[in-house]
Amino acid sequence: MLKVCEFFTSIQGESSYAGLPCVFIRLTGCNLRCSYCDTRYAYTEGTDMSVVELVKKAQDTALKLVEITGGEPLLQSETPLLIDSLLEKGFKVLIETNGSIDIRPFNREAVFIVDLKSPSSGMSAHNDLTNISALKASDEVKFVLSDRDDYLWAADLIGRYRLIERCHVLLSPAVDTLQAETLASWIIQDALNVRLNLQLHKYIYGAHRRMV
Repeated sequence: MLKVCEFFTSIQGESSYAGLPCVFIRLTGCNLRCSYCDTRYAYTEGTDMSVVELVKKAQDTALKLVEITGGEPLLQSETPLLIDSLLEKGFKVLIETNGSIDIRPFNREAVFIVDLKSPSSGMSAHNDLTNISALKASDEVKFVLSDRDDYLWAADLIGRYRLIERCHVLLSPAVDTLQAETLASWIIQDALNVRLNLQLHKYIYGAHRRMV
């Protein structure tokens, strides 16, 4: 059994898949406590559901894109079975993980979106940078940034680990903290070949609505 915080369909709001209809499976539990977290309810809220039940619910939507998120979805022992089962049924599977857990043991047919934690999150010491060597071209690295120092920190990592050559790189402004226009100007000024990653679902449905 898995503890599931939310199951819903929506428009994918982030990543290179932004704008596409998507099934979201939000699992309960997280090992980090980021300062800018917008899903704190996922720390503890949830009900038990089986892998079979979740796959059936995903199939009933008729959509073919699924994101497993959290919280931190890689904490639960049956997450690998859920990933494998969805892939076997022909789904494109996205995994959004907080960057603190080794992704290598998981099915690499899934697309991993690794959210490396910036200094302003208070959790950057928990980043498992060994994950970088495991990234494939279809994977993504996301940075949520609150200020100029976060941006410079991210730009340093991007250059030092040649992330742009490894995978897709996403820079996101922390909501209500860093203006998207400001972040965009830094990216343009530095000719940084990354994607400005805005939370499209919040523009569509509002900043505080759940299950979107």
